[in-house]
Amino acid sequence: MKLLAVSVGTPKEVSYVDRKGRELTTTTGIFKTPVDGRVVLRRTNLDGDGQADLEAHGGPDKAVYAYSRENYDFWAAELGRDDFADAGQFGENFTVVGMSDEDVCVGDRFRVGGALAEVTQPRVPCFKLGILMGIEGFQKQFAAACRTGFYLRVLEEGEAGAGDVIERAGYGDVRMSVRDMMHLLYFEPDNIAGAKKALEIEALSPGWRGSFEERVAKASN
Repeated sequence: MKLLAVSVGTPKEVSYVDRKGRELTTTTGIFKTPVDGRVVLRRTNLDGDGQADLEAHGGPDKAVYAYSRENYDFWAAELGRDDFADAGQFGENFTVVGMSDEDVCVGDRFRVGGALAEVTQPRVPCFKLGILMGIEGFQKQFAAACRTGFYLRVLEEGEAGAGDVIERAGYGDVRMSVRDMMHLLYFEPDNIAGAKKALEIEALSPGWRGSFEERVAKASN
């Protein structure tokens, strides 16, 4: 496992055309650019990075967003494109290799440079991903493929930079991959046993925990 690039960006206003053909603007921090040198991972963010929607991104449970080179290869083939940026194409902070959504589980811990981080949830895409990719509605295709990448909680602050080896520092107490977690929440609404299993994962972010708790509660009524 290796960190190929660290990318950051601050919120900016961008124009786009919605499905009804209307010209609109929105503020987003999804446009990320690779940086030289090393960057400090803080408890709530990377130095130099920023988010427009602090409910959906950033904060102690979503401080860093990681996306794998394996997913880059999938989308290049799926979309028939060869124009992807080397890093930040999907709005990620960490572009990594050897950390596929199928292999990484929520609750897994990794040593990245001088920092220790823990996987908390899959990434939930919104319409801004479609703007970044230049494909209206791409967020639906992205979610359906369950190749979303994952958020990290920073347990120990420290510096990280492109080229760092990523070392596994621990496994989640209950094994559920990022891809399986995404599929469970969005495409298996009647899988109550799966929801109960997800709730056993101590590292699961509060937002996703609340969604599964609501599902289990409804099933018991």
